[in-house]
Amino acid sequence: MTVRVRFAPSPTGYLHVGGARTALFDWLFAKKNGGKFILRIEDTDIQRSTRESEESIMQDLKWCGLYWDEGPDVGGIFGPYRQSERVSAGIYEEYANQLLEAGMAYYAIYELEDTKRILKRTTSEKEANKYRQKGHSITVNFKTPNGKTVFDDIAKGKMEFDNSTFEDLVIVKSNGYPTYNFAVVVDDHLMKISHVVRGEDHLTNTPKQIMLYEALGWEKPKFMHIPLILGPDKTPLSKRHGGTSVDYFRSYGIIDKAFVNYLALLGWGVENEIFDPFKKIESFDLHRLSSKPVIFDYAKLEWINGQHMRSMPVEELIEKFKSWLEGNYSKGLGWFENIEYAEKVMEICRQKVNNLKALKDFVEPFFVERPIPTQDAKKILDLPYVQSYLLSALGAIKMLNNWNVKNVERVIRTVAASENISKKKFFQLLRVALLGQTVTPGLFESIYVLGKERSLTRIQYVLNDISK
Repeated sequence: MTVRVRFAPSPTGYLHVGGARTALFDWLFAKKNGGKFILRIEDTDIQRSTRESEESIMQDLKWCGLYWDEGPDVGGIFGPYRQSERVSAGIYEEYANQLLEAGMAYYAIYELEDTKRILKRTTSEKEANKYRQKGHSITVNFKTPNGKTVFDDIAKGKMEFDNSTFEDLVIVKSNGYPTYNFAVVVDDHLMKISHVVRGEDHLTNTPKQIMLYEALGWEKPKFMHIPLILGPDKTPLSKRHGGTSVDYFRSYGIIDKAFVNYLALLGWGVENEIFDPFKKIESFDLHRLSSKPVIFDYAKLEWINGQHMRSMPVEELIEKFKSWLEGNYSKGLGWFENIEYAEKVMEICRQKVNNLKALKDFVEPFFVERPIPTQDAKKILDLPYVQSYLLSALGAIKMLNNWNVKNVERVIRTVAASENISKKKFFQLLRVALLGQTVTPGLFESIYVLGKERSLTRIQYVLNDISK
């Protein structure tokens, strides 16, 4: 059997982390088995679906490294891959008519005064049209069969539902568009989907879909329902817990590799926490995914991101940082004209931060003519010892000829050891004078990277301000 899996988002908003994780597991399963990963856009909610949302979802999937083999932009033999286009092609209408003709579905005609109350049921299209012309809303409803619906779920084992708990299912809405449960069955069948891997919030949809598979005489795919991602309070992850979209984490400064690494940990048990899922495809197994809900830990994600930032080649980090700057702080792109200097700055700055947003705040003071002090830094510059401390630093740095980190540290520590100087206050003042911040990369490394001339100039700026 050829493995064919699909990720089928509705373009009504941003890509949620739960959707991204499902897409990742689908992608890994397909590649492990030499199969196909299909992207299908389920845009039958015509009031909420937008092409902007669709584009955003596709960009986020690509950012995660999840490229599809078939989809709305790349085509494929089972297209079109947007449900709205499939509606226009009459694909769903054909199978709704098949169910009507077999007596397994009917036209539900609703009262004019109460559009939720069924006035009449009929299998006659002619009769239904007469009522439609009078202004009645009309849907096509599937008759729920008697008995039970049973299926084996890869994650949960044997699942059994009593059909009497389900009402007749609307399969075509009054606007002529198919409902989710009907469209997904038709599409999965025609696209030859072999496995449906999705969140367990879809579990109650599955028996309804299986009833439709059986009514249409189609072989059903294998189902797997992954436990949900929860917030710290053990409720489904939502905006009340914080950012939940891939776009949010991209903007915040999470790196693609780290994000996918963390997504994989949300259900996939591996020996090492820091890894590249795309390099472990052969060890991926749907049957070994956790059957328990997982907690989304924002701090853990950021820690993993920091590990990736520090371990990757600095040249790669710069490219990812520049890509982030394009969308979030474009004026920072000019910082990389002197690449040798930029690499040194990035090397020391990445040691103390865990996201690109924080990296930007650490990096920026190195690239300006004169850093603008923060509010905390301004308070330090107003203290009485500033002039004497900075004059001592200025003299020591001027005398230093062999410029390296070791020598910078030696002369600065020598000044700090003077009887009339507080080492803690001296180090803090130097951070403020040189970078405008009270929290910076390593002080000695910062002075070395800034260079002798730039360091002296910045100290002199502060001394000039004092003397005014």
